[in-house]
Amino acid sequence: MGKRDYAAHISEDKKIHLLEDHLRKVGQKAETYAETFGSGAWAKLAGRWHDLGKYSVAFQKMIYEANGMEAHVEYEGAAGKVNHSTAGALHAVEQLGVHGRILAYLIAGHHAGLPDWYKVEAPGAALGERLADTKLLSDALKSDVPARILAGGVPKQSPVGGSDGFALWVRMLFSALVDADFLDTESFYDLDKSEQRGGYPLLTELKKSFDVHMQKMSDEAEDTQVNRLRAGVLGDCRNAGLLDGGIFSLTVPTGGGKTLSSMAFALEHAVKHSKARIIYAIPYTSIIEQTANIFRDIFGDSIIEHHSSLDPNREDHKSRLASENWDAPIVVTTNVQFFESLFASRTSRCRKLHNITNSIVILDETQLLPPQFLQPILKVINQLATHYGVTFVLSTATQPALNTMKDSFGNILLQGLDHVQEIISEPDALYRQLERVNVEMPTDFHQPRSWHDLANELAAYESVLVIVNSRKDARELFRLLPEGAIHLSALMCGEHRSKVITEIKQRLKEGMSTRVVSTQLVEAGVDLDFPVVYRALAGLDSIAQAAGRCNREGKLEKGKVVVFVPPKEPFAGPLLRAKNKTVSLLAGGVSDPLARENFTKFFELFYSDTDLDKYAIEEQLYMKGDTLPNDLSDVQFRTAAMKMKLIKDAGRSVFVRYDETSEELLDQLRVIGPYRELMRKLQRYSVNVPEFWFEKLLGSGDVQEIYADFYAQTSSVLYHPDLGLLLEGEVMSATQLIVGDI
Repeated sequence: MGKRDYAAHISEDKKIHLLEDHLRKVGQKAETYAETFGSGAWAKLAGRWHDLGKYSVAFQKMIYEANGMEAHVEYEGAAGKVNHSTAGALHAVEQLGVHGRILAYLIAGHHAGLPDWYKVEAPGAALGERLADTKLLSDALKSDVPARILAGGVPKQSPVGGSDGFALWVRMLFSALVDADFLDTESFYDLDKSEQRGGYPLLTELKKSFDVHMQKMSDEAEDTQVNRLRAGVLGDCRNAGLLDGGIFSLTVPTGGGKTLSSMAFALEHAVKHSKARIIYAIPYTSIIEQTANIFRDIFGDSIIEHHSSLDPNREDHKSRLASENWDAPIVVTTNVQFFESLFASRTSRCRKLHNITNSIVILDETQLLPPQFLQPILKVINQLATHYGVTFVLSTATQPALNTMKDSFGNILLQGLDHVQEIISEPDALYRQLERVNVEMPTDFHQPRSWHDLANELAAYESVLVIVNSRKDARELFRLLPEGAIHLSALMCGEHRSKVITEIKQRLKEGMSTRVVSTQLVEAGVDLDFPVVYRALAGLDSIAQAAGRCNREGKLEKGKVVVFVPPKEPFAGPLLRAKNKTVSLLAGGVSDPLARENFTKFFELFYSDTDLDKYAIEEQLYMKGDTLPNDLSDVQFRTAAMKMKLIKDAGRSVFVRYDETSEELLDQLRVIGPYRELMRKLQRYSVNVPEFWFEKLLGSGDVQEIYADFYAQTSSVLYHPDLGLLLEGEVMSATQLIVGDI
């Protein structure tokens, strides 16, 4: 075999991707990506050495004989695969000594994901074990490996963020490596698709489109007090966007125009400080499509919409090429996708991380950051803002207490965000001016109401929104409401919810009777405007968000918000604790439950007896001391990623058969497999199903795997036109299910 014949990849038509070319180009790309955080030299070496094991005779024999697109993809424990990632990790340690372990994490994990250093509980081989198999390097070096590929010394660039930020820095380097590897591989297999990447307008151009849109909105808006106040919020955001970067809070009552005003801040800031992109993170998958559509109406196809429910569990050739790297100027995503990716070990989840650098991140509804992960989340926010050029905007009507908190003995309960700048010049005055509702709290917080009693009361209103604490509660109450009532929950796919929300808005506009029962998915980012809103007792922040759907445009003197005690308590855990803290705060009676100062008190109460790093993420990732340990072997990347699940049972994503378009898209997935454009379209037809119900549906044959790790319902009968996907006691075999009886 001649030197020029070593193959990194071989296509189905027997075209050869030369190994030396691949290593050189991946090194160059990775270097460019990592230079955004001052670490290009490290990433360049990782790129040059990542596939060193492919020089082995065993790998070359396998890839030439297999001659397939999957031959180069390495799975842990997969039969017939040749381990090609460990050799480069061994070479890094041999060349750089203890510092080589930094690159060893990246190289050994570039297919299977960042490993743990030692084996405890996460699946897969630990890096310490893999580095013991020195034969893998000697096998590769028996071949004619170019000296320029093997050369390299310890980079002079220091690790970013010190010991506190070591793990994040390694994941950023890993991102630069795997994205470079994916893109160079993609350009070999599908040059046309590769050339379609990029080409987005600059943020300076998108700002012009935004300014035109906002001017048109201003010209068409009625001259009302609410619209004048929104204009003031917009002006404050534009002015603050010219300030230096850091961490900002945007504290505006619900209905004050936060979504567009926060984007105005971001665009001003991006143009002023040459930022690369804007990332808009939303708490719920269920409402991501609405915000994405708002921005898509302004910016066209310059945005991508990405959430975690469609990420495959297994890496293969097509899933790797389908994964997002956030290369668009505007990204709309979820808190789960954003923060889990920042702590991830899998290549597809980490790939985007280097594109977070030098960006603006808007965290919408910040109060919904999961408290049991709050400490590691705030630490990574501080690291990104301090060392990676990221500007954060914490946007909410109910700003949580995220400053550093200490107990009475001076012990730190929360290492928080202590240099946050408020964007709004006079938030207290804004809250007083935007008071649009009267809130009726229960006279007895311990006296529940029956669903039948509540349904009879709701029937007296022509238009009313009632928000409950669970999907089961929503369905139970919906069945008791008069005919023509409307149901909303996350068991309806995005396309279905969008159509229902559009219908609700149109009915309200035309003055038609509109009775809606919904889960809390309408409390963030859904701009409904009801004269009356009922809210099941919950956390004070949830009550305030519900109130934001009442008299939103200020057309009534005061809207009516009624808080009631439901027949059943909220689910155990944070929801129940939040409800209890609300009762503690308000039980003595307060003149204005939604006064801004009450939210600070509420969150301080809530956080004070909460374990803010419940799963010991910091223990897995953050090295102790001011300097890096000599052996660089304390980090458990895979264990931390396994523990960093913001939703305990995030469930499984199921594609539903909602309309003809969904049927056509599922046929494409079954025949062609996943690719980015297809998966973006299918996002609108996915529903997250709790693991228990997923297994039940799978066992009954109502859900089937239609492509590796992608699942779809087998019959449209399981999807109800009002309720969405049928679960929770409603599941039976699709052949037995009679929808009309539900």
